[in-house]
Amino acid sequence: MELLLIRHALPIRREVIEGAADPPLSVDGERQAQLLAGYLGSEQIDAVYASPLRRAVQTAEPLCRQIGLEMVLDAGIAEFDQHSSEYIPVEELQASGDPRLKEFLLGEGDEFDDRDEFRERVFASITQIISQHGGERVAVVCHGGVINSYAGDVLGLDVEGPGFFYPNYTSITRIAASRSGVRSIVTLNETSHLRNTGLPMGLFQHG
Repeated sequence: MELLLIRHALPIRREVIEGAADPPLSVDGERQAQLLAGYLGSEQIDAVYASPLRRAVQTAEPLCRQIGLEMVLDAGIAEFDQHSSEYIPVEELQASGDPRLKEFLLGEGDEFDDRDEFRERVFASITQIISQHGGERVAVVCHGGVINSYAGDVLGLDVEGPGFFYPNYTSITRIAASRSGVRSIVTLNETSHLRNTGLPMGLFQHG
């Protein structure tokens, strides 16, 4: 089967006093999600899974409408910062020289999930998805840490902190996976749908 690991679109900055920040998409993020849906609309996609965090759900919604599928929420692919009371896009942290950037890149925040537990639940959920969709193409809308953990494992990398690369917003990482456990990377950080749009793509690029 072909697994499409898709990072969510750009959310707003959100900081709250109590509870999880769980921000919605920004205006640019909504446009990114629409472009993603148009880009994947011509492909045969057999199922769409999403993290229950708002930024992932809102990214998956246009795709589900485009291809006529119901979204399946999977708590196992939520990000390691799911309980954090603040969400600040990495680009904003970098631009302002915020010391919290280093903490995030090392994955050491007090409100972050335990790293080993995070990896275990991500692998368990994705393994289950693979087992249920032999021979199919499945979109999984999730987060940068989730993508890094799983793709890093496919490549045999010992991933420290959030990961070994920076997935752009709505980027697609395609993985060929069999029920027997054989896996290989098909594409990494695919963002053709954002080219020449002027939209932010991530830490290093604009469309």
